[in-house]
Amino acid sequence: MLTVRARKRLPHYTLDVDFAVRDEILVLFGPSGAGKTMTLRMIAGLERPDAGEIRLDDRVLYSREGRAWVPPRARRCGFVFQDSALFPHLTVTRNVLYGARANGDHHARLGELLERFRIAHLADRYPLQLSGGEVQRVALARALMADPDVLLLDEPFSSLDAETRAAAQDVVLDAHGTWRIPFIFVTHDRAEAARVGGRMLYLREGRQLEDG
Repeated sequence: MLTVRARKRLPHYTLDVDFAVRDEILVLFGPSGAGKTMTLRMIAGLERPDAGEIRLDDRVLYSREGRAWVPPRARRCGFVFQDSALFPHLTVTRNVLYGARANGDHHARLGELLERFRIAHLADRYPLQLSGGEVQRVALARALMADPDVLLLDEPFSSLDAETRAAAQDVVLDAHGTWRIPFIFVTHDRAEAARVGGRMLYLREGRQLEDG
């Protein structure tokens, strides 16, 4: 279970979130600038809160009072960014392998992920040779390559057309059915929020207004 209790002062308001996520898909929903992406970045360790505590199972990732801080690489948080953040000079295979842990033989897991996300036939291509939907499937495979304890998705399908977006949403739902870890999915699209999430947390100007 992921538990987040964090505050961070931002230029126009103070972001204040307090929630817990089990093996479900939680959608962070709200208008642009509501604090959704910042919440993901605090969980991943890319931003440091000003106060609170972030805990993943029995591990304290951040605590102001306990002066605990786990660096991003050690948090076991998979992250799918809005722009995918794939390396343009690496093939699909090498992009996915980049998400692997430092030690171990990853070939079996690599093959499993390439097949699951239907990108095995793209293994030797580069990101610029892929469609938008293919890019996001590669990004999802890379995020899961490290066998994370939580997966964070920051508006991953905002640039896709409606048909491709629906197919990509199905991929996320299928992946969650297999991995059964907390997924936190950011969107400002109400239809996408309703389709993907089993639970929605509504943010506006840094405040939690609804959760359910």
